[in-house]
Amino acid sequence: MSIINDLITNRILITGLFSWAVAQILKTIIYLAINKTLNLERLVGDGGMPSAHSATVTSVALSVGLNCSFGSPEFAIAAILAIIVMHDAMGVRLETGKQAKAINDMMSLLNQLADSNTSPEKKLKEFVGHTPMQVLAGLILGIVTAAVSYNFFT
Repeated sequence: MSIINDLITNRILITGLFSWAVAQILKTIIYLAINKTLNLERLVGDGGMPSAHSATVTSVALSVGLNCSFGSPEFAIAAILAIIVMHDAMGVRLETGKQAKAINDMMSLLNQLADSNTSPEKKLKEFVGHTPMQVLAGLILGIVTAAVSYNFFT
């Protein structure tokens, strides 16, 4: 039971999960406002505004710095991982989403020409990466949630 207690009282873990949840809820609300349709997949899906990946890793890194000190090895690890995750979200994952959209468009055109249909299960996922603005919004959200969490728990 000690492990469970450690997990549910881990301020850094709770802060990261809270930041992720806030980002996902905001992402769903923003999607609803822009597209005028509720898409519940946005609550757990990748891509979109703000970046939940960026919010989560930023809040974890900042929480580690605030709780363990910014000179600690733990902060160095968290900060480097945050940078890698945010860079990857804007790079490889963003390009993967663009490629998925292009392939899906080509498949749609080919299906029209062949008079057949590809089932939705065969379509590639297009929401996988983030624009720099989405990553920046996630970073700011991570800073805010970490600061709120730190002040709430201390």
